[in-house]
Amino acid sequence: MKELSLHILDLVQNSIRANADRIEIQVTENIKLDQYCIEIIDNGCGMDEETLKKAIDPYFTSRTTRKVGLGLSLFKQNAELTGGSMSISSEPGKGTRVSAIFGHTHLDRPMMGDIAGTIILLAVSNPSISFRYRHQTDSGSYCFDTQEIKEALGEIPLSNSEIKHYLEDMILENLKSIHYSN
Repeated sequence: MKELSLHILDLVQNSIRANADRIEIQVTENIKLDQYCIEIIDNGCGMDEETLKKAIDPYFTSRTTRKVGLGLSLFKQNAELTGGSMSISSEPGKGTRVSAIFGHTHLDRPMMGDIAGTIILLAVSNPSISFRYRHQTDSGSYCFDTQEIKEALGEIPLSNSEIKHYLEDMILENLKSIHYSN
């Protein structure tokens, strides 16, 4: 995958298939340590040890519609290409955490891509799931929480086209305010 936002979309779809109703997406950029970290944390059904050991094998999938599962293996490969790593921890009935560290300035680190559009797509397509997106840099942090947004909107759905555009713009503006001029 050419963009980290597409990796995030793919991994969050795994969480959704695992019946998670709370999904956290955390991005931490640390220039001093030259690290770009991404974590996806869910409260889905989790995996037992045997499934966890197979999870990054591209020829393993729990889906019945296809015979390969490239998402985690490609995410791991992209992290390792930048000198980083990926780890997965999971417990049946409690959920899963996927963490990857990329070299922040490494030439092979994919660009983030359309993270605002990805977050809005996930939130609008899955209104019963609580999403929290936190992005932290050395300059500050921003948190987008669908639970807080829904409380503020009351009866107005996130799928309202004006609301979608407003929220996407809000995410982009807040991300700009915490980023470096690079």
